[in-house]
Amino acid sequence: MVLQRVAIIGASGYGGLQTLRLLAGHPHFEVTFLGGERSSGKRWSDLNPFLPLPGDPVVRSPDPDAIAAAADLALLSLPNGLAAGLAPALLERGLKVVDLSADYRYRSLVQWQEVYATEARQVPRSDNRLCAEAVYGLVEWQAEAIAAARLVAAPGCFPTASLLALLPFLRQGLIDTAGIVIDAKTGTSGGGRAAKEHLLLAEAAEAVAPYGVVGHRHTSEIEQMAGQVAGSPITLQFTPHLMPMVRGLLATVYCRLRDPGLTAADCSTVLSSAYRHTETVAVLPVGTYPSTKWVRQTNRALLSVQVDSRSGQLIVMSAIDNLVKGQAGQGVQCLNLLAGLPSETGLPLLPFYP
Repeated sequence: MVLQRVAIIGASGYGGLQTLRLLAGHPHFEVTFLGGERSSGKRWSDLNPFLPLPGDPVVRSPDPDAIAAAADLALLSLPNGLAAGLAPALLERGLKVVDLSADYRYRSLVQWQEVYATEARQVPRSDNRLCAEAVYGLVEWQAEAIAAARLVAAPGCFPTASLLALLPFLRQGLIDTAGIVIDAKTGTSGGGRAAKEHLLLAEAAEAVAPYGVVGHRHTSEIEQMAGQVAGSPITLQFTPHLMPMVRGLLATVYCRLRDPGLTAADCSTVLSSAYRHTETVAVLPVGTYPSTKWVRQTNRALLSVQVDSRSGQLIVMSAIDNLVKGQAGQGVQCLNLLAGLPSETGLPLLPFYP
């Protein structure tokens, strides 16, 4: 069997590390290039001795010609603003690219600049055509388009959990498109591996804190995909919270049912029908609510619903591992589809508990 060659750029960040761990047991992929700027020239075992790799490779500068000579597929795990400086050159050289950053999640460059201009490490961009071409990599909703793409923009962890919960009801027209509220909580690993004061143990432990209460960068990303499925623009409220745990994400979505006669069992059936053909999303029985520990280190999302007949509210709960299903695992799902494989190939679906 011929293994497909994969380059991982940004290999020492959390996204890169998770991807390498997942690909270590993958039956169809071989990692043939490790790229990084700050770690360039260093042997892998000196950087990350806890994750040994065959041959103990040296991390190399992400030169497009070198990457193209070594790999057929590239996964970019870079800070926002940097992938756009590399992806066009890789595409020109015939590689297919999965980007874990936000650089190609928006359909227009103008919108990306509006959302990320103040925080992204800026690379001058004129690739509006690629923004329009890139496929949003929410696998359970975009599988056919991803399989035919050459550039895939993997969603963020908050949008992944939120959209998996919300989209089945928008597609069926079962909820009002106004007044949707998403309350989400995540572990500190969502902030990346670079040192940040608010993620220090002394700051984050024994505390729960909201952030980005108005205008969080993922709000418009969720709205974009939600509006695409609903067939009309969506405006919603999204509020994230930082939890004193390393990994895991729980999103609770509140929306108003258009038919007050629908029960929780009816809504659970809607979810089960929407995800009946995938192993990466499981729907729990009504009255059983998901825990982040139940999906820890897996590429599975757990969903559950409840209906408050008093208020007419539908409550949808969604738990994922933010670093796997919310990042690297979803990236590998996209690589699988680009390679003509079932999306769940080589991915863990069952947790180690507790």
